[in-house]
Amino acid sequence: MATKAPATRAVPSPLEWEYAPAPEARDIVRLQDRYGLFVGGTEVAPRSKKWFATISPSTEEHLAEIALAGPRDVDLAVQAARGAFEDGWSALRPAERAKYLFRIARLIQERSRELAVAESLDGGKPIKESRDVDLPLAAAHFFYYAGWADKLEYAFPNRKPRPLGVAGQIIPWNFPLLMLAWKIAPALACGNTVVLKPAETTPLTALIFTDICRQADLPAGVVNIVTGDGSTGAHLVKHPGIDKLAFTGSTEVGKAIQRELAGTSVKLTLELGGKAANIVFDDAALDQAVEGIVNGIYFNQGHVCCAGSRLLVQESVYEPLVAKLKRRLRTIRVGDPLDKNTDLGAINSKMQLDRINELVAAGKEEGAEIYQPPCRLPEKGYWFAPTVFTNVAQSSRIAQEEIFGPVLSVLTFRTPAEAVEKANNTPYGLSAGVWTEKGSRILWMAERLRAGVVWANTFNRFDPTSPFGGYKESGFGREGGRHGLEPYLRFDR
Repeated sequence: MATKAPATRAVPSPLEWEYAPAPEARDIVRLQDRYGLFVGGTEVAPRSKKWFATISPSTEEHLAEIALAGPRDVDLAVQAARGAFEDGWSALRPAERAKYLFRIARLIQERSRELAVAESLDGGKPIKESRDVDLPLAAAHFFYYAGWADKLEYAFPNRKPRPLGVAGQIIPWNFPLLMLAWKIAPALACGNTVVLKPAETTPLTALIFTDICRQADLPAGVVNIVTGDGSTGAHLVKHPGIDKLAFTGSTEVGKAIQRELAGTSVKLTLELGGKAANIVFDDAALDQAVEGIVNGIYFNQGHVCCAGSRLLVQESVYEPLVAKLKRRLRTIRVGDPLDKNTDLGAINSKMQLDRINELVAAGKEEGAEIYQPPCRLPEKGYWFAPTVFTNVAQSSRIAQEEIFGPVLSVLTFRTPAEAVEKANNTPYGLSAGVWTEKGSRILWMAERLRAGVVWANTFNRFDPTSPFGGYKESGFGREGGRHGLEPYLRFDR
């Protein structure tokens, strides 16, 4: 007689899945207690005798003391760059210059883990973004421009390209190492020398990069790094010894630089702020669009000049899209930037956090509806939860001003023409996104959007071969691609 199998007890499946902590090892980065300036191939103490602290925004921990360059320090750096330019770098065979860029690219790859940890520690961005986006792209820019170094005459046929001389470069705090690569790589490929000023709050990877320059045996003075605050940048802008200035940062500072250099022979490129429209049509794949929206505004805590901070949704899909977006926000993990599970890291500084809080308060006062998912923020450091505003008026401050934080404003439209009109109704013109299954509509929109970069069914995709830049108050000039070479060249006809 067959026996009856014993009944098995049903085990309920868990309602929530928790991620175990997965911190990246911090000891791969060996920070000095104090960093001087990198001038003429060596580290030197500032003549100003001034120093400032760089801190980790996720913990408010003191990381290192950094030299604050004064006018004499900037002058010495420009002199070192001029000496290197005239003593052989500009006359070096282009193929030899390319070898240095290739070495730098390979060294960035070899030290990518160290650089990624330093970037997240100093800037607050999640390690998976530093590791998987910033570092590969930084190396790729050096590889790419190394390939152009001996092909400049092919890039500009029937013209004779010549280097300009000394390039002054000022970079922001949101992508410190990547912005360094965007600027230094084309400048060196064209035969120029560089004086670069990193942002006050994120100088560490630029200072580690000086060691990469030494490892690559880059001739002394070809790259010089001067750290400091806005006053250091002003000294560099005003220095009579520079031939080119490249600036990435706020529109206000960009306007001041343009006024300062007006009437001079200094070539200028500006990559400034943005208030990008991410436009979703009713035929778009909504789940795909939601992922693109999240990447467009919450990547790097919204500290992205081309962030899709305005979401324009066709009225017929407004409600389901917003519901999907709010559900997706509940899965975003906020916390330790060095944890590999973290999606949203720390706000870069207290000053930036105060700016975000001010504009969010203005959005509430103007009648917009705020949504923030349940989110436990760390007690120490600078943090802000992912935020969505609905019922936003086109004239609202949160729809017009750059917040530079993880805050999305949602507006609606009925027709493609209305979408174009609302998207262009801003003083900025850096980027835009279009979500639709119709290729003809993508081309129609791209032709009419006043934005330097238009993404179709994706967002925040960068490649060293593709030029990047803006219109209107988002600046002028292009970085990346063949177009990124021209600002660092003069042409003998």
